[in-house]
Amino acid sequence: MSFLRHTTCLTAAVLLAAATGTASAADVRMAGGNVHFTTPSNWVDIMQTQGDPEVHVFQVPDPSPTGDNSLARVTVTVKQSPDLFTFNTYRNDADAKAKQLADYRAVPLPGDDPNGNAYTARENGTQFDYTEYYWFKDGHAIQLRCVRPATTQAGARWTSAFDKGCHSLAAQLGRTG
Repeated sequence: MSFLRHTTCLTAAVLLAAATGTASAADVRMAGGNVHFTTPSNWVDIMQTQGDPEVHVFQVPDPSPTGDNSLARVTVTVKQSPDLFTFNTYRNDADAKAKQLADYRAVPLPGDDPNGNAYTARENGTQFDYTEYYWFKDGHAIQLRCVRPATTQAGARWTSAFDKGCHSLAAQLGRTG
């Protein structure tokens, strides 16, 4: 799916969630219950797929005008991966895809976690910060991808809360299995 079409689908899902008053996410189970985590109460579950891969996308509402034009989001993807070679191929493919984003630039990952990487890139004219983590557990490749605008009018407090939620989810997923 093209990035523009993917972004359009996510935007439509956000608008639908807002219009229907979809409840905030809290407790999530994926991969037949093998992957379990909770999210902050203000994260809105805007999209989910079943099958392989299984995906959950959460909007992290940015209350500022920045949020009107950029979607801060967290995605958890679980894909069947029978062995470490398949997992490494999945991760390398995801890294290669990220490097194709406009204005891609790797940045230091806080805590220097070997399971993660961080970068900045441009989407639809807006610079975003990305943090990604990967785990291989019980025959599954697990990817956590946190994406937020590099700058937001919501300020440092919102940015800090977003990052804290992302790192908390990474800690939970690191214990999954």
